[in-house]
Amino acid sequence: MTFALIGNQNSGKTTLFNQLTGSNQHVGNFPGVTVEQKSGQIISQKNITLVDLPGIYSLSPYSAEEILTRDFLLKQNPDAIINIIDATNIERNLYLTLQLTELQIPMILTLNMMDEVQANNGSINIPALREALGIPVVPISAIKKQGIDELVETAAETAKNRRKPKRVDFCSGAVHRTIHAVSHLIEDHAQLINTPVRFAATKLVEGDEPMSSSLNLSENEKDTIEHAVKEMETEVETEREAALADMRYSFIEDACRKCVIKNGESREYARSVKIDAILTHKILAIPTFLILMLTVFYLTFEVIGSRLSDLLLMCLDGLSLAVDNALKAYEINHVAHSLVIEGIFPGVGAVLSFVPIIIVLFFFLSILEDSGYMARVAFVMDKPMRKIGLSGRSFVPLIMGFGCSVPAVMATRTLSSERDKKMTILLTPFMSCSAKLPIYALFTAAFFKEYQAVVMICLYVLGIILGVASGYALKTLVFKGDPVPFVMELPNYRFPSVKTVLLLMRDKAKDFIQRAFTVIFWATVVIWFLQSFDIRLNVVSNSADSILAHVGQIFSFLFVPLGFSDWRVPTALITGFMAKEAVISTLAVLTESGVAELGDTLQSLFSPASAVGFLVFTLLYTPCVAAVATVRRELGTKFGTAFVIVYQTGIAWVAAFVAYRLFDLFI
Repeated sequence: MTFALIGNQNSGKTTLFNQLTGSNQHVGNFPGVTVEQKSGQIISQKNITLVDLPGIYSLSPYSAEEILTRDFLLKQNPDAIINIIDATNIERNLYLTLQLTELQIPMILTLNMMDEVQANNGSINIPALREALGIPVVPISAIKKQGIDELVETAAETAKNRRKPKRVDFCSGAVHRTIHAVSHLIEDHAQLINTPVRFAATKLVEGDEPMSSSLNLSENEKDTIEHAVKEMETEVETEREAALADMRYSFIEDACRKCVIKNGESREYARSVKIDAILTHKILAIPTFLILMLTVFYLTFEVIGSRLSDLLLMCLDGLSLAVDNALKAYEINHVAHSLVIEGIFPGVGAVLSFVPIIIVLFFFLSILEDSGYMARVAFVMDKPMRKIGLSGRSFVPLIMGFGCSVPAVMATRTLSSERDKKMTILLTPFMSCSAKLPIYALFTAAFFKEYQAVVMICLYVLGIILGVASGYALKTLVFKGDPVPFVMELPNYRFPSVKTVLLLMRDKAKDFIQRAFTVIFWATVVIWFLQSFDIRLNVVSNSADSILAHVGQIFSFLFVPLGFSDWRVPTALITGFMAKEAVISTLAVLTESGVAELGDTLQSLFSPASAVGFLVFTLLYTPCVAAVATVRRELGTKFGTAFVIVYQTGIAWVAAFVAYRLFDLFI
């Protein structure tokens, strides 16, 4: 059997999914964490697949996540729906529940966060709520693993016995008459496409164009429905969507009045209001955000991360020396010796040495996200974002871009406007992804040791500034019009979950290490081969005579104005298109430097001014091939993808040129 896990954003869906399936999907106190469906086997019921669908607020097809969820329910015919809701905010969450009951799929209502309700001396009358809604109701606390077994048993029993919701009619008056009139009119059409009549009728009354098209109604039928809706609007003195919302919320208010007892506002809410007085203050909010980020960078690159990285570096150098001596004692072929000691160890080791920095950085970022602070950042940034033609909701994928551009681009699916989605995708590469951190860390340590954290945050701020300028230009020249209204749930502040923080750190470290031993490893081998042999496949004594040197020299003229004309530099940038970490591994191989000596070696290739130009170019030029492929999939056009590559690289070249000339002039 297949169960669909559905709920509002930030209701605890992914936490419950992990508990039921034993998965370790990313969880965050941050709306929009899940942007595509995930599936897994329920641990205690091996014959049941659980599908975690994106968080939504309704079944209206306005955003990609709503369309994905709706299509899954209508076309995949799951055996049951597990509708998870936030019990501390039950009134808002039940709005989606009422729509789901109209689908006539066996369904279980899961009241999550009941521990918080009880901690605030509140209660919910489960039998009364079950009677009012006509579906099984199970109280749980997903994070504390309370009520999980009962939920699985109830869901399995409900699905096996095909117990559909007993009640789907929550309306009265003019709305009631209109829905029932439309239901009689379209009954045969709905049966042909295997869609519940009540659901189809409600969607037609809402003005749902996709539903109207799929039912294949005649013009006379459409006119009849429209006439009935107009009469309803006249009688209730409001628009169709508002009339249906009023109908649902009237029922919800009545049910909650009978079933829910609240002892005033919750402690979590009261605490959040006090904290928000500072963190979302119209003057203090943005400076506070910058101070927090500067503190994170300082602790990562100056205090904790850099020291751990130095320790790992010593271990890698010791391992390299031991392997070197062992290979010499074995009298292995000198070409194989060169591959291992001058190719693999410098290339892979240079990337691995930055694993501690990545782990420490994401330790701090996951705390900010899991606490609920990142949702506030999106809220605070709504007003500035509107000046470049986007809403604060676009800030969510943009902020994810600081981790990785791939999920950031995918997160644009949460945007309901196609205009906002395309514009956000074009701006996402300006947000510096974590794969560039090894480059920044290496160059700032080599050239700006005393100001490493300051230079680092300046790079991030520069990316944001150029993204803002680019957004304003795109708004003026290409994407004219206004962004959609911004509505976003601000979750209560919570103490970060140790498990969530550790899982995110583990995932980032795992991803980084996997790339080091896959993409980076093979890139290192290829680079070593190309710089060790000439075009006749003879071993060269000077890498300037190698195949790679000839390739690099073809492009080196493009970088002469930026201050780095040595053929090894453009070669490293080219390999960076495969994976940004490959820039470091390529430089290590081409300069034949050990991991520890690479920083000193760079000083012979760059001046401080040209190092600044290189950092700026690395910050801004085209994202990696995985991100480009994701952009291609989301935009759906080759032209748009090519535009992203050319646009980003062009801006990178101009910005690097300006940065190099300015620093060369004043330093």
